[in-house]
Order: sequence, then C-alpha cells, then structure tokens
Amino acid sequence: MVCLGNICRSPLAEGIMQHMATQAGLNWEIDSAGTGNWHVGEGPDRRSTRAAHNHGVDISQQICRLFRTSDFDYFDHIFVMDKNNLSDILNLTRNDEDAKKVKLLLGDKIVPDPYYDDTQFEPVFTLIESGCKVIIKKLNG
Repeated sequence: MVCLGNICRSPLAEGIMQHMATQAGLNWEIDSAGTGNWHVGEGPDRRSTRAAHNHGVDISQQICRLFRTSDFDYFDHIFVMDKNNLSDILNLTRNDEDAKKVKLLLGDKIVPDPYYDDTQFEPVFTLIESGCKVIIKKLNG
C-alpha cells in the first residue's frame, strides 16, 4: 500500500487490508510505504489512527517508511492511492514484471489525500475499505 507520506492513506490501507485478511483466515503480509521521505520513522497521522480505531482497526504500531525498489521483489502486489503515486512507483520499476504489480487501489479511481481536511478521514476510510473488499474477493476468489 503506497501513498505520498505514508502517514494517512497507506497506513489505513495496510491496517484495513490486514484486518480483513486476518478475518478471512488469509496469511497475507501487508505493508505500506510512502513515495516521499518526510515522515520516515514516524507513526501514522493521529487522524488516521483515530479513524481506524473507530472501526476496530489498530494502526498505532506502524512505522512510516519510504518505498524501495526491493519491494518489487518482496511483494506480489503494489497498490497505490492516486495517479501521482502510480507515476512515482512506475518510474521506479526495473522491468515489465515490476510494472504489472502496480495498480491503483480503487481500480480506476483515486483515494483522495485527507491530510488538509480533518472531515475527510472517515470517507477515506470507507473508500479504502471498499477497495480492500474488492481485492480480497478477487485475489481469494
């Protein structure tokens, strides 16, 4: 799960997907990262942590990190939140195999960045949750 700073959207996506995968009995390893290094080593934004907590998902122990090229070797799927993230990650791909792993979380729609609007964290949680449901159904179907 990838967004810009790895403090708002991608931590939510990691937490939601891990929660759903665990509930479905899937032994998936989910992680998140950012394309920018501003928050490396920090925890998720308190508003994301609160939105997740409101839905029974704990993301408080996550640590923000920068996406690295080796993530292509380690993960089967790389889900990004918006078209800028998509472009940034595709620019890091080394080959077609890497590029095939990268997709927008919501198919052809973006997950808007809630950072500058406190009221958007709950709607963003709901968007991410709906995307995660589709992915679990598709990959576990």
